[in-house]
Amino acid sequence: MGLNSDKVPLGKTSISIGKIGLGTVTFGREISEDKSYELMDYALEKGLTWFDTAEGYGGGQSKSVRKAALGIDDQREITLEMSSSEKIIGRWLKKTGNYKTVTICTKVSTGGHPDNIPRAIMGSLERLGVDCLDIYKLHSPTVDVPISETLHSLTQEIHQGHLGVIGCSNFSFDQLQESLDVSRKNDYEKFAITQPAYNLVLRDCEDDFFDLCTRDGIAVTPHSPLGNGFLTGKYTTDKANVPKGSRMDIAPGHMNLYWNDKGFRTDQKLREKSKELGIPIPRLAMAWVMSNSQVTSVIIGARETSHIDNAIEAHEMLLDQDLRDEMSSWIS
Repeated sequence: MGLNSDKVPLGKTSISIGKIGLGTVTFGREISEDKSYELMDYALEKGLTWFDTAEGYGGGQSKSVRKAALGIDDQREITLEMSSSEKIIGRWLKKTGNYKTVTICTKVSTGGHPDNIPRAIMGSLERLGVDCLDIYKLHSPTVDVPISETLHSLTQEIHQGHLGVIGCSNFSFDQLQESLDVSRKNDYEKFAITQPAYNLVLRDCEDDFFDLCTRDGIAVTPHSPLGNGFLTGKYTTDKANVPKGSRMDIAPGHMNLYWNDKGFRTDQKLREKSKELGIPIPRLAMAWVMSNSQVTSVIIGARETSHIDNAIEAHEMLLDQDLRDEMSSWIS
């Protein structure tokens, strides 16, 4: 089955996505702009037609704004790190003209305060060089702002033509359920897509969360299928011996999620099964995520074109249910 032959529509719009999305957190942070262009060209050639970014991705860019614009009762300025990832994608779109070929998902990383949403959207539109953001997600919950206020602001932005569909990332079951309840009660636009962390180690979103998404027709597009690089076979239990330039070296905050007994038991089982089957460790780990029938599409990261190939081969493996059940039992 092809990557785009079974695209899934999002909400009531004409927007749809295929089985694999290209994550771009590495753009401008771990790889150069030229390399980012190469990866986007290659991804599109191979049938990946939706890219995932965020205003907080890439680093290296900064902008001063008044705290009041972020919903803070303070007129002083604060410096925000803004996305070079979005800028790189925007320049690539301008260079290639692929505006109608590629679906772009971006996220507000600076909070869901209703006064911040328009600011963040205008910034993303400018950096990407587009008139409308196809998919717009909350990067994470804003616990000190009622979700009703955030959804009201997002609904207004959809009505103004700035957004296609809205969604959320890193929400819990309770947070997603509350957002859906609020949307129904107030006739606000509802989340059409969600982006949880999901891999062989992090499985909190299974069962209730996935079932909620299935019932409400919400597309599930997990990030971190390789556990931020942990499930690639390159790490040991020695935190001081992390390979230079690896994801855990560049973003060590992720280490606490995986450097534990559960993480390394899973890692060892994955290594053994990889050797037994003759299947590369990353491909096997991704295939497990992709073979969950409640997963709509998986967001992958890439630094090399071979990483895209590996993801496509994982998708095409069609992991059988017995093997998936065995892998699922490793940490049950």
